[in-house]
Amino acid sequence: MAKVKTTFFCQNCGQESPKWLGRCPSCNEWNTFVEEVVAKDTKSVVAFSKSDSRTAKSVNLKDIQQKEEARILLSDNEMNRVLGGGLVPGSLVLFGGEPGIGKSTLLLQIAVQSSKQKILYVSGEESESQIKMRAERIGIQHENCFILTETNVQNIFKQIEEIEPDLLIVDSIQTVYSSYIESSPGSISQIRECTAELLRFAKETETPVFLIGHITKEGVLAGPKVLEHMVDCVLQFEGDRNHVYRLLRSIKNRFGSTNELGIYEMLGNGLRQVENPSEILISGNKESLSGVAIAATLEGLRPILIEVQALVSTAAYGTPQRSSTGFDLKRLNMLLAVLEKRCGFKLAAKDVFINIAGGIKVDDPAIDLAVVCAVLSSNADISINNNVCLAAEVGLSGEIRPVNRIDQRISEAEKLGYEKIIVSRFNKGIEQKNFGIEIIQVSKIEEVFKDLFA
Repeated sequence: MAKVKTTFFCQNCGQESPKWLGRCPSCNEWNTFVEEVVAKDTKSVVAFSKSDSRTAKSVNLKDIQQKEEARILLSDNEMNRVLGGGLVPGSLVLFGGEPGIGKSTLLLQIAVQSSKQKILYVSGEESESQIKMRAERIGIQHENCFILTETNVQNIFKQIEEIEPDLLIVDSIQTVYSSYIESSPGSISQIRECTAELLRFAKETETPVFLIGHITKEGVLAGPKVLEHMVDCVLQFEGDRNHVYRLLRSIKNRFGSTNELGIYEMLGNGLRQVENPSEILISGNKESLSGVAIAATLEGLRPILIEVQALVSTAAYGTPQRSSTGFDLKRLNMLLAVLEKRCGFKLAAKDVFINIAGGIKVDDPAIDLAVVCAVLSSNADISINNNVCLAAEVGLSGEIRPVNRIDQRISEAEKLGYEKIIVSRFNKGIEQKNFGIEIIQVSKIEEVFKDLFA
């Protein structure tokens, strides 16, 4: 009996080693090497191949004719936005998220609603009857959606040759395996080789492919890091399973921006696209409450109004607490230091808690002024008018600094019915006559305090 050949792979970066190492020399991570069986035989077997393959030749850069990529528009407008305007033919998209967040539901929903394309949905985690039940719950079906419950990549390519789909969805890449590799499904070798075969198929046939991927307990995509380098787009589906809202972000996108955000609402009949995100991020409570301020922020090209909540109370213990949900804690400490040093507000001995309503994370500096006003409102126990919105950055000397694309922020606040918006005096090109909302321009925090709490 021939001796089985094994080697060690780093689970983080895919580095190969003939023996076990405590620390990976490539990514410097500890205890990431696992032993795997390399292959059944010494032959190099390719699952997908195209007969008319030709040798590539070098081309002078100035001789390359640039042409605009014709994108495939899906039935999901939020997905189209995050992808940069649609799905590029031949692209490989990795779709990750926590268990139970709704990855399979979203892609199955796209499959059964896209009537213009022939779609093959390959599932290695659910049976045909389970997928049928989910499709009936979504409610929309068409004749061009094909379901395949298979995990062997060779059998998958046989079905692809018969059906010739316009879009391939694989759920999930961790369950797919090649019979020519001895290691178990989900191992480094299997994920890397199966993804390479699917990438070759996508590029040679111009067929876009969606790969659903699991994530680890640290919140990163499972498998070797080389998997993220191989694909064209990496999408992350975020959200709390205890809440109904889901966020779709682009971590990597070779064909568009990574700043776009898609928002969905989880319902009993599937995921609903949220066209106006401000409706879920603002409570709509007409009762005046202290510690609440409305900020105009941007996610990619989309202006969004969010609700900033603050709670300031006397510290029960010696060291005051600083807690932030959805906002950078270090930036919160900086803003509190500015209020203490430049404006004379005594907050050093008080607990301060900040929350961005709706469960999203915001890193836009334009919400600085809303955070400051929410803290001052809670500290003084004076509510801010429900019809006031804020959009400005706060500097270390207490000055109100300008933010980019202020026109879009003002227009969004006007569209949602707000009567006033407070912005920096240093924003250029703002004319009151162009807007139906009152624009208040300030240069210091003291001016904002007089306008809101006087």
